Amino acid sequence: MKPSLRLTLITIFGIATILISPMLGLDAQVSADIQQKIMSEIRIPRVLFAFVAGSGLALCGMVFQAMFHNPLATPFTLGVASGASLGAAIYVSLGLSFSFLGINGTSFAAFSGALLAISIVYSISRFRQGFSTETLLLTGVAISFFFSSLILFTQYISNVTDSFRILRWLMGELSIIGYRDLMQLLPFVTFCTAVILWLGRELNLLMAGDDIAISRGVAVKQIRYILFFTTSLCVGAIVALCGPIGFIGMMVPHICRLIIGTDHRWLTPATLMFGGGFLVVCDTISRLIIAPAEIPVGVITTLLGGPFFLWLLIRSRSRS
Repeated sequence: MKPSLRLTLITIFGIATILISPMLGLDAQVSADIQQKIMSEIRIPRVLFAFVAGSGLALCGMVFQAMFHNPLATPFTLGVASGASLGAAIYVSLGLSFSFLGINGTSFAAFSGALLAISIVYSISRFRQGFSTETLLLTGVAISFFFSSLILFTQYISNVTDSFRILRWLMGELSIIGYRDLMQLLPFVTFCTAVILWLGRELNLLMAGDDIAISRGVAVKQIRYILFFTTSLCVGAIVALCGPIGFIGMMVPHICRLIIGTDHRWLTPATLMFGGGFLVVCDTISRLIIAPAEIPVGVITTLLGGPFFLWLLIRSRSRS
């Protein structure tokens, strides 16, 4: 099957999830006016928000795997998610309540934490006078563990109510009303997508190795800086608004590579559509499985991602 036809099928899947998901779980006993209000103010914004967030996470995961030549790399590899989570945890623990430029305090604090993580990684890379994948990975892992420890410490010294709020946020959620959060997230994901599409050729060469990329005229260091900042800011914005939703960035790029191949000219749009559709499906499951209550969507993605992660490890071991 040609890549164009496979991309068409993936696109149909993504669009179908947007069209079908809002209608699932509507109470037939509710009046038509209330159903219309639920659809326009809750269901449709939530589905679109989930699609944009899933697309962004999946695209950033695809870029990280290409940059690091590592099939297990995720958008959270560089500690961006841990930094955002720490910012949100400190905000909740201090009992703060404010908004800035229409952004609620939790999201603002989370994005500030993500920027802190990005700044630390960038500073260390400048200190080492290089931007090697090894330095990035080791720094990211160290930051993730350190920030995770601070999050646990913050939870421990918080009262029961704040500790539960922190835990609930760390599970990830897509419960929004209206289009405000979607409008805040859309510019980050749109800009990130445009940069990735623009650097599709460079990503293909990075996958082949730095030596080959350099021999073909790619400024490897500069390209890594651009991709690093673009994807990190995108992930920071997503985590600030949704919480840390794990494994989307690891699973989706691999599934799309199996379906459409490794050429980023085809892989990028496929990952965008499949990532968005996949998170919409996970969110639909999370709100239907124990309705009228909801399971945090991060729980569903992690339940799917854990076995997938083990499968990758076994698959990598059998090939070596």
